[in-house]
Amino acid sequence: MTRALLVLGAALTVLLVALNAPPSSGAAITPLPTGTQADYQLGGARSVPTSVGIVVRDRRDRPAPRRYNVCYLNGFQTQPDESAFWKKHWGLVLKKDGRPVLDEAWGEWLLDTSTQAKRAAIAEIVGQWISGCARWGFDGVEFDNLDSFSRSHHLLTGADNKAMARALVVRAHRAGLAAGQKNWSEWDGRSVGYDFAIAEECGRWHECGSYVAHYGSRVIDVEYRDADLRTACAGWAGKIAIVRRDLDLSPTGVRRWC
Repeated sequence: MTRALLVLGAALTVLLVALNAPPSSGAAITPLPTGTQADYQLGGARSVPTSVGIVVRDRRDRPAPRRYNVCYLNGFQTQPDESAFWKKHWGLVLKKDGRPVLDEAWGEWLLDTSTQAKRAAIAEIVGQWISGCARWGFDGVEFDNLDSFSRSHHLLTGADNKAMARALVVRAHRAGLAAGQKNWSEWDGRSVGYDFAIAEECGRWHECGSYVAHYGSRVIDVEYRDADLRTACAGWAGKIAIVRRDLDLSPTGVRRWC
């Protein structure tokens, strides 16, 4: 009788562990490499120097051969050229007084992450793009505009975007992709499963240390001014990947490293 109860107890323990385990990935996740340079090619693909081991490209471009490739997605706002697509999903665009809330710097509408139902619907759409990145052979995915709540006129909260981020990270991991935090340096995205960070101008804004505190050497910094490149290189060269690009990220534009 005692032995039977012990066996039953062990079986129940195994079952509970299985029920509470995180969802398994569709494939093994390859971490962002360290000790190599990175290139940020969102404006279009270009040649990759031998010193560059990491390439970030838009989801509509193809990965670079024999490199670690990160797929760019706008996870919290729309792309400027995708307004027709999002008009078909108008209920997922954030609105104030009936008008879409705009990130004026980039001409992008904010997505409405304010409810669980809307976050699930956004994750379903973006999840299809994530799956496409995985099929094309990308290794990781970057979700831009994590800090969109700061431009939402108080219609969204940081908690809303944290919940959205968690949903997107789960999708990335299920597809076998590492997930990259973009923006909001103060927040440790590891709490929802982010694996690395991409920081725009962390040298300029003195934010590199925050990202490094969270992700160690698995940080990519993109600077857009020569003075900021010098600042970033002085403090972080050899510790994180740093690249100087032009604001348009043109295939023929500025590209320098430390």
